[in-house]
Amino acid sequence: MERQEIEIFLTLAEELHFGRTAERVGVSQSRVSQTIARLERRIGAKLFDRTSRQVVLTPIGEQLGDDLAPAWRGVEEAVARAMAAGRGITGSLRIGFSGAFTGHLLHSIAEGFGRRYPGVDVQIRQVQISDPYGPLRTGDVELQVTEPPVTEPDLTLGPVLVSQQRVLLMASGHPFTRRASVSVEDLAEATLLTVAGNVPTHWLDHHFPRQTPSGRPIPHGQAMTHWEDALSLVLAGKGVTPVAAAGAHYYSRPGLVFRPFSDAPDIDYAFVWPTGHETARLRAFVQVAMERVRAVGGPSRAVESLWTEGEKGV
Repeated sequence: MERQEIEIFLTLAEELHFGRTAERVGVSQSRVSQTIARLERRIGAKLFDRTSRQVVLTPIGEQLGDDLAPAWRGVEEAVARAMAAGRGITGSLRIGFSGAFTGHLLHSIAEGFGRRYPGVDVQIRQVQISDPYGPLRTGDVELQVTEPPVTEPDLTLGPVLVSQQRVLLMASGHPFTRRASVSVEDLAEATLLTVAGNVPTHWLDHHFPRQTPSGRPIPHGQAMTHWEDALSLVLAGKGVTPVAAAGAHYYSRPGLVFRPFSDAPDIDYAFVWPTGHETARLRAFVQVAMERVRAVGGPSRAVESLWTEGEKGV
């Protein structure tokens, strides 16, 4: 099998879509179809079952993918290491995160990144919500994963790494616990915690609104400076706060209840870096991270993939 044949086959095995495969590999859709047909003739069996509605791997195609993928990753990593040495991708890369699950994911990605770029020392640290962009601006971190919106002129918003359903965190005695879900309109009947510190107003208005869609005021309670404050304040009955659904996995404890929003947008966590300071190390890490995200099915599956790894003992 030629290099491009392997790449097209493995990409189609991930995407299960000829158009997206063509776009990722950088060839025409007809080239993808011709390549797969040629491989099937050579192997003597169908690798994919395709209809007008879906593309699925056959058992033989699935086995071929399982056999090829580890070896192909090894080849790609070997080539990437050589290229990294040639381009001088070395030194340290300091990365910040805001939520425990994004930190967990970044550490997992850093392991694969380290195999491909062993000359880079990746250092990962938490950034407090009271000063979300301070470490980026002082140079304490070069890259960060944080919640949009980001409209700062000195910062560049990169691709989304994680996307999670927005849920409401409350104490077990709160009246909303009797509901299967809540709406943004319901927040007029609750006390919403907020964030204190050097936090942009547009960001606060997006995540901690002051009024419902119909214009009803939303009472605001005590402001927190660290994420851990939210857990203690909610447990003390001081208010409720929106969080990502993964919080139920990472922060679950007696006395806390999580209820999904029926009408609020998901919470995204995207890469951010100082404008004009995009280094080769930074670009390489983002590329490896997004390869990982695509391989597990997109930003909405990124965190759940960690739990699957844990169950398998990876």
